[in-house]
Amino acid sequence: MTFSMPGPRRRDDLRRSILLYGASIAVGAYLLHWLEYRTLVRMGSTPLYVGAVALVFVVLGIWIGNRTAQPVARGEFEPNERAVETLGISPREREVLELLAHGHSNRELARALHVSTNTVKSHLSSLYEKLDVSRRTQAVARARSLNLIP
Repeated sequence: MTFSMPGPRRRDDLRRSILLYGASIAVGAYLLHWLEYRTLVRMGSTPLYVGAVALVFVVLGIWIGNRTAQPVARGEFEPNERAVETLGISPREREVLELLAHGHSNRELARALHVSTNTVKSHLSSLYEKLDVSRRTQAVARARSLNLIP
């Protein structure tokens, strides 16, 4: 068996074929990469834009809040003794009211005051009646509006 070398014409045809196939594969790869990029940009752009706008608004809100907010001057709290006398609130009821403002439960109030939960319920019932409210949150809000607690 003998091998023959291709002639000059066959080499040029072979080179041209290799270059055409290589160029077509390169163009195809480039097109696939470009289509993938376009798809990624289209699909991923909405969350990015929404996130950027949200970030701008958060920063703007913090900046405006810091510029416009007035610092609260916290002086020494002076309870409204006149309201305490008028309503007839006892010192123990004031303790209950202060602890209530910190969000303590009846059991926690009882432990802090070293009394039973029934005693706490009695104090709360008396406070509700004196403050003319029906709930804990209303009692705290009313006490703060009357300057009974800080």
